[in-house]
Amino acid sequence: MKVRLGNFLYHYRNILFPLVYSLLFIKGPTLLPDYRMAAVAGFLIALSGQLLRGATVGLDYIKRGGKNRMPYADDLVTGGLFSHCRNPLYVGNVTILIGTGVASNSLLFMTAGLLFFFIAYSCIVAAEENFLRGKFGATFDDYCSKVGRFTFNPKGLGETLQSMRFNWRRLISAEYNSAFIWILAASLGVLQNAHHADDLDGPVATAAVAILAIGILGYVIARILKKAGRLRTAVTS
Repeated sequence: MKVRLGNFLYHYRNILFPLVYSLLFIKGPTLLPDYRMAAVAGFLIALSGQLLRGATVGLDYIKRGGKNRMPYADDLVTGGLFSHCRNPLYVGNVTILIGTGVASNSLLFMTAGLLFFFIAYSCIVAAEENFLRGKFGATFDDYCSKVGRFTFNPKGLGETLQSMRFNWRRLISAEYNSAFIWILAASLGVLQNAHHADDLDGPVATAAVAILAIGILGYVIARILKKAGRLRTAVTS
C-alpha cells in the first residue's frame, strides 16, 4: 500500500506539491507573534536545507526525475553525502519546507502542509527503495545496513569532502530552479506578513525584497547559462 501510494505521489508530485505549497499564503493563525523573528529564523533554516542539497548534488550526482515519472535509477549512488545518509536530498527538502513555513509564519502550513509532505516523502522513499531493492538486490540491502534512511552519520565526513571534487556547474544546473521556488515562496510570505502588519518599509520587508531580487537575477543568469550549454557537461560528468 505504501509503495503504491509512493508511486502515485511520485508520478503526480509536480501537481500535488504546489497545491499544498499554496497553504503558505492562506491567512490564518500565526506560528510566532512577531513575523520578523519568524522571517529571519525561517530563512536560516531553509538556507541550511539548501546547503545540504547543494553539497549533495555538488559532490555526487544522482539522476533525478525518475523515468516516465516513476522511480528509476541506472546506478546505485553510494558516494559523497550518500555514504552518510541514504536520502540527503529529501532531508534537505524537508528542512527547506520547514524553513519556508517558518519564514511565512504559517501555522496551517506547519501543521497540515508538513504532515502531507512527511507522509508523501515517506511513501516516495518506500517506492524508491522497492525499485532499488528489486534492481540491485543484496548490494542495496548491504548499503541499507550501513547507512541510515534519514539520519545523518557525520563519521568520516571530512574525508568524504576532501576526497571528492566539488562540481559547481552541476550544482547550478540541478538546483537553480528549486532554489528559486523556495526563495520566491518565502519572500512573498514575508512580504504578505509585512503588508498585514503595515510594515512594508521595515528592514525585514526590505531584506525580503532584496533577497527576492537576487533570487530572480540568479535564476535568469542560470537559465541563460543552461540554455547556452555552459552547464551541460556538469550533469553528465
